[in-house]
Amino acid sequence: MRRLLLLIFAFVGISASAQFMTLSDSAQVSVLTCGKGNELYSLFGHTALRISDSANGIDKVYNYGTFDFSTPNFALKFVKGDLQYFVSTSTFEDFLYNYDYEKRSVFEQVLDLTQPQKQQLFNKLNTVLVSQERFYTYKFIDRNCTTKVADLINEYVAPNTVVKIGNTETSYRAIIYPEFDGHFYEQWGTSVLFGTRVDENAKQLFLPIELYQSIASAKNSGKPLLKSNKSWLVFEEEAAAKSWWNNVYTYIALLLLIVFVNNDKVTLVYFTVMSLLGIFFCVAGWYSFHTELQWNYNALLINPLLLFLVISYGRRNAKGVYITSLLCLGCLGVYLIYMLNKSHLLIVAPMIVAHAVLLLRLGLRAKNKSLFR
Repeated sequence: MRRLLLLIFAFVGISASAQFMTLSDSAQVSVLTCGKGNELYSLFGHTALRISDSANGIDKVYNYGTFDFSTPNFALKFVKGDLQYFVSTSTFEDFLYNYDYEKRSVFEQVLDLTQPQKQQLFNKLNTVLVSQERFYTYKFIDRNCTTKVADLINEYVAPNTVVKIGNTETSYRAIIYPEFDGHFYEQWGTSVLFGTRVDENAKQLFLPIELYQSIASAKNSGKPLLKSNKSWLVFEEEAAAKSWWNNVYTYIALLLLIVFVNNDKVTLVYFTVMSLLGIFFCVAGWYSFHTELQWNYNALLINPLLLFLVISYGRRNAKGVYITSLLCLGCLGVYLIYMLNKSHLLIVAPMIVAHAVLLLRLGLRAKNKSLFR
């Protein structure tokens, strides 16, 4: 315990001394934009801040994208939207080594800041490291590694120094949808998990590439904010490794199997899974602080009402099966109309067709009193 306390005091002392260190005139502040990886958390790239000052032996990267998988109830906290991300630091050399190992590009944009702006930003970052500000609640669009860096620039240079450039009439959903190419079920999952929030026009800067583009055209007191560019690592983006199961073919095959087997037990098991998933969507939209999960109209497809159909069938209630089938078909019709201008229509279209066939089949048999023969 004594050793731990000494280490803590040493860390605080080092951080405090760094906080009040005066940067030299040769100090540089730069934004690091990192390429995409093939892990789910790295599909959109990454943003970090670098402060270097050779006169003072400083070359540090401040990373707002750190999280801890060992956090108690990690999954529940992530879904609820109160998972704490935090700022971490590393040497630039270690940072570059990690991205080189992962074969991900790293581009640096050195900012043309005044000496007071550099010092204020440096002091702020070191203060954050030893305060509760080190932790923040992650939000997919509104608060992530990129928006945190953009907020710091806007705070210490001038408000609205970096803002979204172009592509503001496209929805968030349409922007992020192609980023999942090669990761089919992740693409399907995020398509049906997100609600109306991601269908809004993407007026807010939230992706690393957007900040990169914004800095290139931003001004600091009438002068270009961008002082110089450097490409530290350049790799071609590798396509996701082909998977025998994570692809559109297994998705289509499973739906075709369920439809053409034409077995009530198989259909009921499928509808049970879909209804429970739909209940999860509805509960998550109410429970979660993530605005992206709220008002999820995809529950019209992955419908909680399907559970009532399963229960009615189990009770041999043909009328209940018929009425629930009609209600679910009505929901499908509304969903299809609403989806006509949505970017994820194609990925859910096979499910729309499969659900329509299965519901019509059960509904007609219930109406003709042949369901339980």
